[in-house]
Amino acid sequence: MFSDPAVRLEGKPVEPTKPQEARVVRPVRNQIRFLMQDLDATLPEDHQARAIWEFLDRLDLSVFYASIQAVEGGLGRPASDPQVLLAIWVYGTVEGVGSSRKLDRLCREHDAFRWLCGEVPVDYHLLSDFRVEHQEALNELLTQIVATLMSENLVTLKEVAQDSVRVRASAGRGSFRRKVRLEECLEAAQARVEGLAQEREHPDPGVTHRERAARERVAQVRGARVEEALRQLPEVQAVKERQKRHAGKKRAAEVTEARVSTTDPDARVMKMPGGDFRPAYNVQFATDVDSQVMVGVEVINRGTDQGEGLVMEEQVAQRTGQHPGAYLLDGGFVDLKDIEALEGRGVRVYAPPKKREKGQKVTRKPGAKPGVTAWRERMETEEGQAIYRHRASTAECVNAQFRVKYGVQRFTMRGGTNVTCIALFLAVTHNLLRWAALPG
Repeated sequence: MFSDPAVRLEGKPVEPTKPQEARVVRPVRNQIRFLMQDLDATLPEDHQARAIWEFLDRLDLSVFYASIQAVEGGLGRPASDPQVLLAIWVYGTVEGVGSSRKLDRLCREHDAFRWLCGEVPVDYHLLSDFRVEHQEALNELLTQIVATLMSENLVTLKEVAQDSVRVRASAGRGSFRRKVRLEECLEAAQARVEGLAQEREHPDPGVTHRERAARERVAQVRGARVEEALRQLPEVQAVKERQKRHAGKKRAAEVTEARVSTTDPDARVMKMPGGDFRPAYNVQFATDVDSQVMVGVEVINRGTDQGEGLVMEEQVAQRTGQHPGAYLLDGGFVDLKDIEALEGRGVRVYAPPKKREKGQKVTRKPGAKPGVTAWRERMETEEGQAIYRHRASTAECVNAQFRVKYGVQRFTMRGGTNVTCIALFLAVTHNLLRWAALPG
């Protein structure tokens, strides 16, 4: 009964069936089908995309609509809803997608993105422009989210921790050039622009108008970046000279000549977590310890964190309308002038002081500032050290989410302004997720 199928009942072997002779059901992909299905039915009720849209619906997004010129009763094609574009980028950040082209494709193929679109027309140009054209609006949105969470007692500012994360820039080390080379690049870029302008008078029939316009645009952007690099060169040179003055003879001799990138003039070479040196940006963020909600974010192009504590605390106070009760800083942020200023505002600073010999007690030196002395005495107590340990479980956790959950390993946009917009999108997305996770 269960004999070999290659053997006939009479016991004679048969030839294997050829593919063209086999009778199988083959795919038919040109058959028209009508699916009776609405977008709302494709997404579960508890899907994260629905939660994001619900939270955005509760916020005042009027600042995103201010620049739309198409109005009711007027001429022109209606604009795509900014709330839709905002929701797409927020959910894309949750999924670790940072490419506008990939988001464009997902809006046609992925149920969650298709649900967020709701048949609103989007493309990668629109998504890319929206991402970097609303820095002030994103900053205001972040403030609004924090204020809403504070009104619901989900953010208390009892303790705030600050940390930083260095993220690689969209530039290579080979793009950094000295003054002489930058001037040569500028001459070449200007010559290229002039040559393309002459070609416009006598166009090549083999080059389309669109290709010619793209070449001119690339040449103009290239020239503008080189000009910006030359403009920033004196600032970088001043930093190099300051490093030479404060370094010893051996280290001063190792300080190289000032160079700026022609790809991203705002980027600087920094020491990365792995110990290597790469063009990068330094993203500063402050987090409420109890809720892990980000209450401050800033992008700088300095590799050191020293002196950034006071700047970020001022942003937190301006954004929330009050000073934190305790401010937790890493050792790299320690600056005695900043600590004195923060203590004078009633902010208790928790940061590791310079290590002392075993058994050596804190003594107030003649002329020592009272705020600095109070900070040192506080950090000698067990209670102070216990409070400081909250920083690692808060700021370091958010730091890890930046790199792992949101996939921020390298910025795909160039320029400090564009990078700041990306950082604000990350902060808004993070706070929306925390809003959904917090009780109440």
